[in-house]
Amino acid sequence: MTDKLIIFDTTLRDGEQSPGASMTKDEKVRIAKALERMRVDVIEAGFPIASTGDFEAVQAVAKAVKDSRICGLSRALDADIDRAGEALKLANASRIHTFIATSPIHMKMKLRMEPEQVIENAVRAVKRARQYTDDVEFSPEDAGRSETDFLCQILEAVIDAGASTLNIPDTVGYNLPHQFGSLISTLRERIPNADKAIFSVHCHNDLGLAVANSLSAVMNGARQVECTINGLGERAGNAALEEVVMAVRTRQDMFPCDTGIDTQHILSASRLVSGITGFVVQPNKAIVGANAFAHESGIHQDGVLKNRETYEIMRAEDVGWNTNRMVLGKHSGRNAFRSRLQELGIELTSETDLNAAFTRFKELADKKHEVFDEDIQALVSDTVATADERVSLISLKVCSETGETPFATVTLSVDGREVQTQMSGGGPVDAAYKAIESIVQSQTELQLYSVNSITTGTDAQGEVSVRLEKGGRIVSGQGADTDIVIASAKAYLNALNKILSPVDRAHPQV
Repeated sequence: MTDKLIIFDTTLRDGEQSPGASMTKDEKVRIAKALERMRVDVIEAGFPIASTGDFEAVQAVAKAVKDSRICGLSRALDADIDRAGEALKLANASRIHTFIATSPIHMKMKLRMEPEQVIENAVRAVKRARQYTDDVEFSPEDAGRSETDFLCQILEAVIDAGASTLNIPDTVGYNLPHQFGSLISTLRERIPNADKAIFSVHCHNDLGLAVANSLSAVMNGARQVECTINGLGERAGNAALEEVVMAVRTRQDMFPCDTGIDTQHILSASRLVSGITGFVVQPNKAIVGANAFAHESGIHQDGVLKNRETYEIMRAEDVGWNTNRMVLGKHSGRNAFRSRLQELGIELTSETDLNAAFTRFKELADKKHEVFDEDIQALVSDTVATADERVSLISLKVCSETGETPFATVTLSVDGREVQTQMSGGGPVDAAYKAIESIVQSQTELQLYSVNSITTGTDAQGEVSVRLEKGGRIVSGQGADTDIVIASAKAYLNALNKILSPVDRAHPQV
């Protein structure tokens, strides 16, 4: 019988640690519901002690999700564990994931603890976490650079203390596949009580090996993989959920296990996370990139037409391409719109939000003939993003003419006060941004400006992503509209509103 490979998604925690990828509570709930539809086993919803916002987000996810286990991260500290336990009270099924560093450099330079003290703290943390839940996961941070003998010691101790999952993280993405797989095999062989816990891995992608290291670990007995949608995460990111799942599913001749993931929802989850975070998926990204199932070569095209399996090892439909697409139009009613939202896993919290989203849908349907699922995801994100803005767009007029300097006239509402100004620039977007900045005077630096078409056709919505930096803090903003200049203004204002609402929070690395 094939073993079950547990998929532990940490998009809402580690994924959010990508600079500029912060998510609101409502956005986290939307993503969590998408993960639940995909049948993800464990959702790491956040780091509750990091901030009040993180605590409330974990609490909201725990309340909204019923079919997946909800996990909260904590350091091996009493206050962290108690805060996580409180945030997870409403969960149908909960887990506390506690960690402490175990590599010599971390113990000496960061913790300033002797190895015996580290073991003592780890055991105490696991026992305290067991007071809140019977499902406790322990991670030795920077395990990839830790001494094997010490790992065996501490892992044996935490199993005895009640940890049922042992997560071995390659925190800095230092390991190579054969080396990491061998480590998992060695730990399972040398730890006397290893059979009482599930071995898990959490690999970072600093050398582009996160998925390879994860799969090597699975081949050597790991039965949980921690990953994120689109490989989002700290620095170069984490192992990509879609790649791990489809590698195991496609190569059942090699893997003695399989996941319970409903793969047809992979693409929609990828697009949702990309739209919310502003991290655009590269066209040649495996599984979910626009070119993943495209064939340019004449030889390839000929082969695929004769027999798909000549050049395709997976069916595009199996991961959500060209499936679950309902086209709505301007004659579609409120019930059809509400129904499609439910099918997409989008739950708006109030009738006011639904009315606002439906109004935007009607406006969009008047501009373009067909409204696709991707359009609906974008307009809902746009609706939620503008709900509590300090600065909002009232009107925008631009003029761009051959041989003339473009200019923009912008009218904004700033804390309820209407302000208008006009500025010129190198193009209509530059002029609009200069006009906005002259009003708000945020003194931010624009680090990224990116435009993508949400769907096909010349009437498609353009989705703009921007990244702003101020004082070392980086935020992303998104905006969508059939008019790319308006979408650009929306994205810039979305980011500015985040900058104007500073958040003090901690970012743990596991």
